[in-house]
Amino acid sequence: MICKPYQVLANSCEYRYEEKRSIFTALLIPVVNREQALAAVADTRRAHPGASHYCWAYILGDSEQPQAQAFSDDGEPAGTAGKPILNVLGHRRAGDCLAVVVRIFGGVKLGSGGLVRAYSQSVSQALDEAQWRLITPASTVSIQVDFAQEERVRHCLTQAGLQVEHADYQQSVRLRVSVPQNQLQGLENSVREVTGGQASMSIE
Repeated sequence: MICKPYQVLANSCEYRYEEKRSIFTALLIPVVNREQALAAVADTRRAHPGASHYCWAYILGDSEQPQAQAFSDDGEPAGTAGKPILNVLGHRRAGDCLAVVVRIFGGVKLGSGGLVRAYSQSVSQALDEAQWRLITPASTVSIQVDFAQEERVRHCLTQAGLQVEHADYQQSVRLRVSVPQNQLQGLENSVREVTGGQASMSIE
């Protein structure tokens, strides 16, 4: 299956939202694994001491096909904080993104509906300020070719804007290349053409 490019959070940002004297500070932080996300939550607790709650959610990888996702209500009523934050991240296609909302209680209870709205709104407003970059999924490809045709294949790779990461010389040449998944079929066709169908190409 060929995966299309997806957007990921490029830089950290934050947004401060107030609802009935409660302050909700939403922080968006780029993360690529669970350990990094949990460490960022811990850092946020240290940077914002004394808050009532530190609710969070993250999505790793493509938001439409996440590698992983998780959330925490951190003491708020179940379903009023972490899950709404996660839902906003998914709806806005926020890949490789951790959202932590730091709440300072203002003395007025918001109720379940009010909490869902406040957490969702604070993250949504932060996402409006966020910057994004596109990620194109890639596969590691192995191309096996005779010595006589190596230069043709290398030229083919150069034309496609690809670089050989490793070359192994034994009875034949094996070239290892990282290829964006949306270029796989085109590269296979080109390699077959320049080698008269004699090279073999496989995904590792």
